[in-house]
Amino acid sequence: MKSVTAEANYVLQFINQTNRSVFLTGKAGTGKTTLLKEIIQTTHKNTVVVAPTGIAALNAGGVTIHSMFQLPFGGFLPDNSSPQFTENTKFESRSTLRRHFKMSGLKKAVIRNMELLIIDEVSMLRADLLDAMDFMMQSVRKSNLPFGGIQVLFIGDLLQLPPVIREDEWRTLRNYYKGKFFFHAHVIERNPPLYIELSTIFRQTDDTFISVLNNLRNNKITKDDIQILNQFIKPDFDLKTNQGYIILTTHNAKADNINAQSLIDLEGSERSYTAEIIGDFPDKIYPLELDLELKIGAQIMFIKNDLSFEKKFFNGKMGIIKSLSEREILVHFPDENKTIEVEKYEWENIRYSVNENTKEIEEEVLGTFVHYPIKLAWAITVHKSQGLTFDKAALDVSQVFLPGQAYVALSRLRSLNGLILLSPLQMNGISNDQDVMEYSLNKATEELLQTTLQQDTKAFIQQFVRNSFDWNDLAQEWRNHQYSYNDASTVSTKSKHATWAKKQAKEIEKLIDPSRKFISQLNKLFSENLDFQFINERVQAAFNYFMLPMDNLVYEILWKLEEVQRLKKVKGYYEELLVLEELQIKAVLRLMKAKLLIETVVKGETISKEKLSSEEIRNYRVNKLETIKQEFKNVNVTLVEDDDDIERYAKKKTAKEPKKSTVQETYELWLQKNSIKEIAAIRKLTTQTIGSHLAKLIETQTIKIYDILPEDKIEALAIVFKGFKEESLSGLKEEYGDQFTWDELKMFQAARKSGLT
Repeated sequence: MKSVTAEANYVLQFINQTNRSVFLTGKAGTGKTTLLKEIIQTTHKNTVVVAPTGIAALNAGGVTIHSMFQLPFGGFLPDNSSPQFTENTKFESRSTLRRHFKMSGLKKAVIRNMELLIIDEVSMLRADLLDAMDFMMQSVRKSNLPFGGIQVLFIGDLLQLPPVIREDEWRTLRNYYKGKFFFHAHVIERNPPLYIELSTIFRQTDDTFISVLNNLRNNKITKDDIQILNQFIKPDFDLKTNQGYIILTTHNAKADNINAQSLIDLEGSERSYTAEIIGDFPDKIYPLELDLELKIGAQIMFIKNDLSFEKKFFNGKMGIIKSLSEREILVHFPDENKTIEVEKYEWENIRYSVNENTKEIEEEVLGTFVHYPIKLAWAITVHKSQGLTFDKAALDVSQVFLPGQAYVALSRLRSLNGLILLSPLQMNGISNDQDVMEYSLNKATEELLQTTLQQDTKAFIQQFVRNSFDWNDLAQEWRNHQYSYNDASTVSTKSKHATWAKKQAKEIEKLIDPSRKFISQLNKLFSENLDFQFINERVQAAFNYFMLPMDNLVYEILWKLEEVQRLKKVKGYYEELLVLEELQIKAVLRLMKAKLLIETVVKGETISKEKLSSEEIRNYRVNKLETIKQEFKNVNVTLVEDDDDIERYAKKKTAKEPKKSTVQETYELWLQKNSIKEIAAIRKLTTQTIGSHLAKLIETQTIKIYDILPEDKIEALAIVFKGFKEESLSGLKEEYGDQFTWDELKMFQAARKSGLT
């Protein structure tokens, strides 16, 4: 992060060492998005990220609320009433959600294993939708606690985009809700999250400008503020002779017309670039238009930050198109007198699943959208400018139509030096929503943050450790499984395993009384003067006592699965065993994690993903399976060789790997001797994109060009590049045509930059 502020540090601590739900907010430019990425990277909790819209979810690296919780579109009435329909509106209720909307096993598993839910862009989240989410989570997790007992982190600036509720919908919803914002939801009114606001502004450094923005945000704009801003009024400002300025306007049609006409006005021919879409990537979540129309001289802006070490551009950085060819776009930054080649960016459409080995939630890529992360930028709407940073902008906010839009528009700028007002700022129409202003009074004080963190951390550690030794629910599942044999036909395959089930239920039953006594001891130790050193000693002793029998139960269930999957017509029985296996392994992994947690606390170290994970935990199930497969084969010597690989109903999964950069993922597949085509298929990307990854790896000297191209091709390229000093490769491509592909030219150029040719 730029620098971890006190508020940001509190958020990280509340997430990692408490179960307290938090509302994280902050003015524009205070680093909310940066902190979100930091949380995802460092939390030890099973995390899911959702957002109200497809684009917001894509930008946050998550999924939409509706898809995650299988919610229908329309309003939600927080009671058991019958569904209501009118010509334009549709309302569901608890009873209709319970009756009609079946959730897939995959989503249920994710929700059951979830420990932290992050909701981004919460300003757009409707109160009724949040109550619907709460109901679905309670139902799936079989818990009446708020959100089924899951910690929730709400992120957003309520003074930016508000929720959208049509007037005809609100006529019904106002009978249930005091307002439309997320904090009006019944679940929030009963269980308010801790309100933490980031206050350090990274975007602006000019105190005068920051003061004006704060007053505008807080509905306290003064005549002096208006006077300061009105110094920048230039109604006749000529954008054509003042390059680098973008017009911020309030309506899509106006911005689109300005961009389209400005492109037409440029001389020269137009080039079109089409996004590469592989796999499942619905058009409603396209982050950019499918086709990008450009001309040399076009004013563009980047819509993503540069992920590379060089940081050549940022979200909102403006530039001018200098050169265009089939596979190359060069952008010039006049203020820096610098030109760069634009590299394509990869957006991923993901879904969440549970890794059956580690029981961790992980992402599965369903499809990719690869495109140049730029768009025409003579104009943009205030709405679409959220999250962007501009050095120069001309504001056309005479028709401000939503509370806070003037604030959003002005706060995109780094300083007043880059501001142009195309019309005077009107006092009317720029005030912010009164409900939001009142809710902002709930901001937590430093004193409250300190005391709450201290109390909640103690409660979190106690609850985590205590729950890790509480196996009442697990024992009940084993009992239920044992009783289920009573209903099985005496001639069925399942009935032959009844003695085994009875034995395992007995084994877990033996642990319940000592575990109950240990939990009682733990509660006493936490209620007295906290001596974590002594608590650690007791936890280590309990771990050593319980781990062996719990581990044996895992062995038994995995052995039984190995045996049953080789039988025919037992799919239902196999799936019953899988449910037990998930619960039993989860209990053992939790036990191992509790041991690491208390060790971390004793050492005075920060509770994080790194501290609460180990090689043993990550590979526990995989190693167990390998041992069992080998032992099973030794016992059953008559098995043919191929039987070792039989998995009639199960799918094998490896332990979860930490998320890597897209280039690193390609490199690891390359090391495994996959071809470019094979890597592209595995990663759901085009061969062109994989080629660009390999060029980057050549430039950083990670791989050598000789590993990819044949020697005669490299020698021919060396002759072609002799004395070549141009920025663009289009001239060479034009001259040599099909003799060299774009990828070959780019790889050789990368090798030259690295000094290896």
